[in-house]
Amino acid sequence: MSDMPPPAPRPLSDSDARLYATLSHVGVIVAGFLPPLIFWLIGKDRSAFVDDQGKEALNFSILITMLYVIGGILSVIFVGLLVLFGAWVLSLVFCIQGAIAANKGERYRYPLNWRVIK
Repeated sequence: MSDMPPPAPRPLSDSDARLYATLSHVGVIVAGFLPPLIFWLIGKDRSAFVDDQGKEALNFSILITMLYVIGGILSVIFVGLLVLFGAWVLSLVFCIQGAIAANKGERYRYPLNWRVIK
C-alpha cells in the first residue's frame, strides 16, 4: 500500500464551469434546491466560479423553498396564495437572470437572498 494521497480533481474547463453554474440557477425553477446542491457539490473543488455561483443559487433556493412552505401553510387563508405566486415569480425572474449571467461567465448576485451557506 502506498501512502500517496488521492489525485486532486481536474479543474473544469471554462465552458463546463459556465454550464454547471447555469444549470444551478435554472435548476431552482425546475426542481428546487437539489440541482444547485448537486452541481455545487460536484464542482466546488474544481472551479471557483461553480463554487461561487452554486452557493448563490443554493442559498436562493433555500429562501424560495422557505417561502413556498410559508405560502403553503398560509394558503388556508388567501394571503398564502399570494405568497406562493410571489415566490414563483421571484424564482422565475431572478433565476433566469442568474442563468443568463452565468452562461456569459459573469458572477450573479440575487437581489433578495439569504446567504446561509458561505
